[in-house]
Amino acid sequence: MNQNNDNFYISTTLPYTNSAPHLGFAAEIIKADVIARYQNLLGKKVIFNTGTDEHGLKIQQAANKIALSPRDYCTPYVEEFKSLIKVLNLSVSNFIRTSDEDHKKAAQHFWKLCEANGDIYKKSYKIKYCVGCEMEKKDSDLVAGSCPFHPNRDLEIIEEENYFFRFSKYQSQLLDLYEQNKDFVLPRHRFKEIKNFVSSGLQDFSISRLKSKMPNGVDVPGDSEQVMYVWFDALVNYISTLSWPKVNSQFNDFWPVVQVCGKDNLRQQSAMWQAMLLSAGLAPSKQILVFGFLTIDGEKISKSQGKSIDLFDLTNKFGYEALRYYLLSDIPTFEDGDFSEQRLILKYNADLANGLGNLVSRLSNLLEKNKIKTNLRVTNKALIDLANASGLSNYQFNQSLQFIWQKISFCNETLSNKAPWKMESRDEIIKVLIPLAEEVLDIATILQVFLPDSANKIIELFSQEQITKSTSLFPRIDSKLN
Repeated sequence: MNQNNDNFYISTTLPYTNSAPHLGFAAEIIKADVIARYQNLLGKKVIFNTGTDEHGLKIQQAANKIALSPRDYCTPYVEEFKSLIKVLNLSVSNFIRTSDEDHKKAAQHFWKLCEANGDIYKKSYKIKYCVGCEMEKKDSDLVAGSCPFHPNRDLEIIEEENYFFRFSKYQSQLLDLYEQNKDFVLPRHRFKEIKNFVSSGLQDFSISRLKSKMPNGVDVPGDSEQVMYVWFDALVNYISTLSWPKVNSQFNDFWPVVQVCGKDNLRQQSAMWQAMLLSAGLAPSKQILVFGFLTIDGEKISKSQGKSIDLFDLTNKFGYEALRYYLLSDIPTFEDGDFSEQRLILKYNADLANGLGNLVSRLSNLLEKNKIKTNLRVTNKALIDLANASGLSNYQFNQSLQFIWQKISFCNETLSNKAPWKMESRDEIIKVLIPLAEEVLDIATILQVFLPDSANKIIELFSQEQITKSTSLFPRIDSKLN
């Protein structure tokens, strides 16, 4: 591994394809998109990975109900997840399916590396298992005898002989990794949580299932009766999407990765996967960003629990930029946030229509009316200074947008207070309008990471020698729409 500092790699988790995309995953992938676009804006070559997880018991059970193979069952959902790239205007470069043959081969090669290191062994065991999480649940993980993330699902009792991974072997190495990388997990309280979990002692975990009970999985090398546990094979996607272990693959230039996930993925991403990488002799991930849940009435968005909003209906109704702006500006990056359609409309009308849209319209109209020529350009230093001042490099997207909108409000107030339309001196008018135009161009440049379509329209408009009046960028939304 010899990563070029001019390269940047980020990946979402891979959602299960037993249902259509929901708003919670949209919030995760939009945040990842902002990070990817920001790194690209800084001049880096970016790989942005997402995809679909298609193995495991719950997909097998769903496919069996309608007499389809798991891959055929998943394919329509895969297409819906792929469509998010266009629907949400994402800068995704890589899309992987864990049912792809190259991924299966990579997972098997990874298994062999861990096995050669003495970290895979076979034993009989009995566990409580949550199909919703596709994870073993200890009594200490349960609330009133149920999985806290899937309280409406009965736990299954699994009793069989499977392969195990020597997770317990890597306690000290994981703690060393955390100590040497002070920002390895963000936010801080999640980092503290995983440190406490690892410090308390690690239990080896099962990494296979009997093929006779769950044929939907990657075959275990050298054992035709077993398939890989879904988490073991799915985590390998982070390297298989880079064509690992092929020679001259993207892995050599782009690894390690910045991973984003929900708080229910904390252990898998920041402990289990890191131990697996250490076992295989590969460098650990670069950073794990753990986002909070998107909620409705204080409860996690989940179709299985009857808490859901149709993502595609929402974007058809309001447009993708209204949704992006709301999720990024009103929902804290690392904490839970409650979704409100009425709040989305209020934020859109106040900030986008009355704020940015109104500023661009008024200013461009005055520049055209007064026939004022410009030669505006954004410097890279100005871009970086603005990004750092807004907190964008620290992933505080709501704070970044608040900072940017303070600048927009200042520009609108300056325009109103100076009232250049009342001025008779052309020189005085120019002294007011040109600095505001420069500020708007700076704002639009950094807004490319948040609202790419509208930002690019503003940049194109304010980069002209003769700026002309803008059409309405953000028509007001009728508050009765919801």
